[in-house]
Amino acid sequence: MVKFSTSQAVTLPPDMITLHGMAISQKSIKILWSAAGGRCAFPGCWERLCYHEAKGATPYTLGEMAHICGDKPDANRHDPDQTDAERDDYQNLVLLCPTHHTLIDRKENEPAYTVAVLHEMKAAHEARVLERLDKDESLTKAELARTILPLLEENRQSWAQYGPMSELARTQPHNEAAHAVWLSERLSVIIPNNRKIASLIEEHKALFDTGEQEAVAAFLMHVRSYEQWVEDSIPYAAVRRFPLNFDELIRGISGGGA
Repeated sequence: MVKFSTSQAVTLPPDMITLHGMAISQKSIKILWSAAGGRCAFPGCWERLCYHEAKGATPYTLGEMAHICGDKPDANRHDPDQTDAERDDYQNLVLLCPTHHTLIDRKENEPAYTVAVLHEMKAAHEARVLERLDKDESLTKAELARTILPLLEENRQSWAQYGPMSELARTQPHNEAAHAVWLSERLSVIIPNNRKIASLIEEHKALFDTGEQEAVAAFLMHVRSYEQWVEDSIPYAAVRRFPLNFDELIRGISGGGA
């Protein structure tokens, strides 16, 4: 069991997060949170695992990275043949809310929540996240822009509130709760929104005029490079910066601004 909760005052070193003697790479954490869409994978739950809207409340995350094959010899579904690296790898983790993490790890529930069942649960949840990102009907150019604009705005709000240039980051650079929420926002808000926008653009690319294609291509390059950076595949210096002309283009088409 690994909890990713700001109540534990977790710091994130360059390559690993270590809790209770276990080490999970940041790459595994990022893949797990983004693939799960920041939601509990238990069937019928879909609880959001990152919160920052409550008035007067400290932002917090409550997602727990549960081991499919238990991490300790007396844990449910423990596999003694697994290596430590395999045990803490993305393939052996499922993102859950605290209630359902506790449920699957109760000894009396081990026959119901087997390794196979949990792998199927995780796969079905991640497929649902992808389906929600991909599902869309044919749109006009203005409808497409109006569909994209709220996603861009949500990303902008996340960046402005918790990003490295935010007032919170500048005035409280060692605030671990805020740092944990910024990591969660990138994985459960910004990346899924970027994927949704990129999918919409690819499906309706023909709607954009020749003069607009440059901004569209720049945004798609930004999405690809940003996700590669989040997954530790490239350095931050290689990320294509967000193209402001794309934001201006979408706002202009949607009527949301020049």
